[in-house]
Amino acid sequence: MSHYDIFQLLLDYRRRHPAESATIDRFEAFIGSEPRCFQRNCWAGHVTGSAWIVNQQRTHVLLTHHRKLNRWLQLGGHSDGEDNPLRVACREAVEESGLAVEPVCDLLFDIDIHLIPARQDDPAHHHFDARFALTTVGGDAYRVSDESHALCWVKIDQIEAVTTEPSMLRMARKWLDRGGLPGL
Repeated sequence: MSHYDIFQLLLDYRRRHPAESATIDRFEAFIGSEPRCFQRNCWAGHVTGSAWIVNQQRTHVLLTHHRKLNRWLQLGGHSDGEDNPLRVACREAVEESGLAVEPVCDLLFDIDIHLIPARQDDPAHHHFDARFALTTVGGDAYRVSDESHALCWVKIDQIEAVTTEPSMLRMARKWLDRGGLPGL
């Protein structure tokens, strides 16, 4: 996937989610101006890929109690030079959960831009997070990686019992409203 393809993903996302235009504008401006946007050491910010992983019945989402951020979030991580955020989301899902997954579809499910606090040698920086809906293949039994304190299947319509993170609640609403994605 090239920068052009990410712009196409964002163009489609804008069509489906016009109320998020300000975030989309900021995301597009960043990737258009930063040639190293997929590198982890690009301290202006970098693109990350995340996975909204649902079980086979599509009633529960897998959340991680993130070790570094100490919050319940979706799985995901750094691009590390990979310019296809869907591949990043799938890779991170497998690495962090041990689950076999496949995309619900190839469209962006959600985007988010959030500040990551300074830690050790890394300065504070922004993650420009491209999020994709994935589903498990062949079973829902996961394993916890060293990036998490824990993993947990959470009923999507009860996610607010686990997290009040605004982007997590937004993704739950999108999923429950079917988010305009084919195949939901």
